[in-house]
Amino acid sequence: MAKDDLGRTLRRVRRLASLTQEELADRSGVSVDVIRQLEQRRKHSARLPTLHALANGLGVELTTLLGDPPAVSSTGENDGPRFVAVRRAIMPVLWGPEPEPPAPDFALDKLRGQIADGWTQYHAAEFDAVMKALPDLISDARTATAWGEDRDRRAGFAALGKALQLAGHVAVRMGKTDLALTSLERAIDAAGQSSDPLLLPMIVNSMAWAYQRQGRLEDALHIALRAAADMAAAGHDGTADGLKVWGALTMSAATSAARSGDYDRAAAMMETAEKEAARVSKLPEGGDNRMVSVFSPSSVRIERVRLAVQYGHPYDALALAKGMRLSKDTPPSWRTWLLLDVARAHTDIGDAAGAVKTLESLRRVAPTWMQHHTLAVAIVRDLWALPNHPPGLGPLAEFLGVNE
Repeated sequence: MAKDDLGRTLRRVRRLASLTQEELADRSGVSVDVIRQLEQRRKHSARLPTLHALANGLGVELTTLLGDPPAVSSTGENDGPRFVAVRRAIMPVLWGPEPEPPAPDFALDKLRGQIADGWTQYHAAEFDAVMKALPDLISDARTATAWGEDRDRRAGFAALGKALQLAGHVAVRMGKTDLALTSLERAIDAAGQSSDPLLLPMIVNSMAWAYQRQGRLEDALHIALRAAADMAAAGHDGTADGLKVWGALTMSAATSAARSGDYDRAAAMMETAEKEAARVSKLPEGGDNRMVSVFSPSSVRIERVRLAVQYGHPYDALALAKGMRLSKDTPPSWRTWLLLDVARAHTDIGDAAGAVKTLESLRRVAPTWMQHHTLAVAIVRDLWALPNHPPGLGPLAEFLGVNE
């Protein structure tokens, strides 16, 4: 979180929600004076409970105020030449050349493997590498849709859908949700011309996430529930991959419900998801896990921890996380979220030592995510403001530049 950006972000999100400072104060329980000081940049930071309350009052994720891990190059530019190339790949130039025939050594299976590698890099916060690869991945996938037999073209459209979905996720991470939705809409068009029945609902889940980031919680809830219901009606939740996609949509719907203030409905949906997640390992194995939605008992529990800590139940969050064993296919990004939420819960109950211990674990398992993730910075800054620093806080503060 750039110190001088919080006030501007708060003012922008509040105005998008059509709320006055007084109305936000009523919704959040944060005093008008604090809101005014933040927006006027007379106050550059706030303690996490205050930020939680403001995010809840606005109906957005905490990271909407803090900022997500930026998908930026090492130069620090988030709209430099590399991203311009991604933008052009998503939206080719008007009257541009038609796709050329694939090269003699082109292999669709190889392209799918490269796209899967891109998803692995994305979950590992290797955004620079993903952006470098995306233009060629999208271009090669478009080529595959224009040549060969009908079956090959449909497989090409499936690859194009996954590449455009990945581009949409990167755009969200950069705060460019309108571009993300453009990419995801084009991914849905590609999914409609593929032969993969799971691709469209997977991309719908990504669109629901983008809607959430824009504060369109009702829209996000609606499309996630509809896609999940359509999958069940068509019987597509009867395979391991299908159940993963259905489960991810159900968790997304629960998140939207919780952020809309309906925590009980969200909790009920998450309980249903957790019961269904136990069936995944009992169903026939699907394809490449990297190309399918993340859904397992571990991911459901991680999301339950997140909802508990976001909505003022830190002790419940810690109880849910205690003794939790993560499955081997849990991506680094999900492990990061879990550890951050546990650190937040410890901070909220005044257990600074527990928060530091958790953040030390995060630094060991996902240092790249920790350096990029502004929530980690916010937690450490909160702890650094304490009169007595717990052991281990100094190295973390130095690692994140908080002690400067």
